[in-house]
Amino acid sequence: MLRRREFFGVAAAAAAVPAWGAMANLDKVRTRKAGKVETVFKSPGPKPNGLQATKDGLWIMDQGDNKVYLVTYTDGKVLRSFDTEADKASGITFDGEALWLASTYSREIIRCSATTGKSLAKHFTPGAGIIYRMVGDAPGRSSPLAKSAEPPPEGQRRGQGQVVGGFQQGQVMGARAQGTGAHGLEWKEGKLWVAVPPSRMIYRINPETWVVEKQFPTAGNRPHGIGWEGKYLWETDSNLNAFFKHDPETGEIVEKIQLADSDPLPHGMTIWEGQMWYCDDVGVVCRLKL
Repeated sequence: MLRRREFFGVAAAAAAVPAWGAMANLDKVRTRKAGKVETVFKSPGPKPNGLQATKDGLWIMDQGDNKVYLVTYTDGKVLRSFDTEADKASGITFDGEALWLASTYSREIIRCSATTGKSLAKHFTPGAGIIYRMVGDAPGRSSPLAKSAEPPPEGQRRGQGQVVGGFQQGQVMGARAQGTGAHGLEWKEGKLWVAVPPSRMIYRINPETWVVEKQFPTAGNRPHGIGWEGKYLWETDSNLNAFFKHDPETGEIVEKIQLADSDPLPHGMTIWEGQMWYCDDVGVVCRLKL
């Protein structure tokens, strides 16, 4: 039985986490007028799915070949590339010394060398599991650039003769579905921020103890890349075809950028010098001015 002081402490903590209902009405969120989407270059890998901007160049995590590429911002020239132990990874970030990879289909978060790709540490993903459907979810969206003969854009896993993507695992494989893990990753002030589609959450993790210090709901059912603009954290949602700006202290969505149906579909995302960079996993890297 909770004492009075304990009860109010729990209530205050619960109030700090936004309720699902409060997050659901996205129509009332202020829309920012952003620059026109520009396709800057073709990705060196077949299915770019994670981006991280740094002073040394743009890091790309490719879900198709599980390789990491460091490229120039101007034309996508490859400065460095290497294989990783990730399984259909969907996110990447840099902590100043090493890279962190969201190994989506092994449900791991991997820290690896930024020069060789050698794994330095592997962690479980908070909130990993089967992606479920919920009343009011946005329908699945595919890239307007994708050819009709191509397979679905998200990562795929083969199960008893069937090719099953993350959103189909539970429906097709039932209890045999192993689920998926994280997508977007970001590093700030010694903490790792992680967007996880199965739980529809963004987590702040202490990388030393691997303890979750904060969490808040995502805008929709397909969160992807995340990126910092000052103190605010932008989140990509591929099915909503939009970006959502969160106050990381409360999780509140304070602004959004809505893409046109004809724009490349957003997957990985990062922010650099006033521009939002994102990739469509059909193989292109884009940007727009914030």
